[in-house]
Amino acid sequence: MATNKKRVLLTDSMSKAGIDVLSARDDVEVVPFRYTATGPDYVAILKSHDAVHATILGGTRFGEPELAAAKGMQVVARVGVGYDAIDIPHMTKHKIPVMTSGIANSPSVAEKAMTLMLTLAKRMPELDKMVGENRWGDRFKATPIDLFEKTVLVIGFGRIGSRSAKRCAAMEMKVLVFDPYVPAETISAAGYEPVKDLDAAVAKADFVTIHCPKTSETVGMFDARRLARMKPSAYIVNTARGGIIDEPALHAALTSGKIAGAGLDVLAKEPPDADNPLLKLPNVIKAPHMAGVTVESMDRMGVQAAKNVLSVFDGTPIKENTVNREIYG
Repeated sequence: MATNKKRVLLTDSMSKAGIDVLSARDDVEVVPFRYTATGPDYVAILKSHDAVHATILGGTRFGEPELAAAKGMQVVARVGVGYDAIDIPHMTKHKIPVMTSGIANSPSVAEKAMTLMLTLAKRMPELDKMVGENRWGDRFKATPIDLFEKTVLVIGFGRIGSRSAKRCAAMEMKVLVFDPYVPAETISAAGYEPVKDLDAAVAKADFVTIHCPKTSETVGMFDARRLARMKPSAYIVNTARGGIIDEPALHAALTSGKIAGAGLDVLAKEPPDADNPLLKLPNVIKAPHMAGVTVESMDRMGVQAAKNVLSVFDGTPIKENTVNREIYG
């Protein structure tokens, strides 16, 4: 049925707080869809409406087929900050802004990265299991290490990486930062050591924590060659995107003793195949892509996604939350 309202098709995983921001507007119609819908199912949903002026996505892909199915699309927004599931060049070609939730989940991801580092360093799963199995006498077989005075390499110095660096510094770690797109002076001014040679920095690090986007430059960034440069006592943590670490190479490094362990919130395929060998290793801490998802961050992300959409409707787009800012001229 035709309507004069701006129709927003949004994932049903979006928080009530975000939906309330949209619903408060008399000129906006909110239409939820299943967050698992993607591909032909999502295209069919788009085609079932005479017009869709905005969509707010979780992990749903959005590219040429989806845009073609959506009549009147003005903005594609994400509940979150990753945008690798969206065809940015195609959206840019058609002057459609792609917007993320900005800093809404940055503290949550930074906290999760620190949690994974601490869990690995303190060997919590092993020690917890010992107590449960009444193996108290085995506790010195899994002696923890400190973060204190260890060297951490932070990959990416954006909204999340900069917060992770701050948390690591609070643990009295030496913080190295690799980000070729941030001036060295900016990193130094924040109190950290900028590095240009990633391979050299990897060899110095006791911990590596990844906070860069998944792009053609970063896919496979940690391959067998680079993982081999890490210390045998070192740990790697990824709360960014699967695929930045080469998973077969990581498995080989973990099982051969080339590195000590890994904390993975993300995997190349999500959900992973049941026979993914990384899932079986005792020196891997895993989570189902939840680093940015907390009770509080869900509300913050939902509200920001709603504000992003409304800013486009109102002709005042929030440029700092727009991935393809070049469309604004």
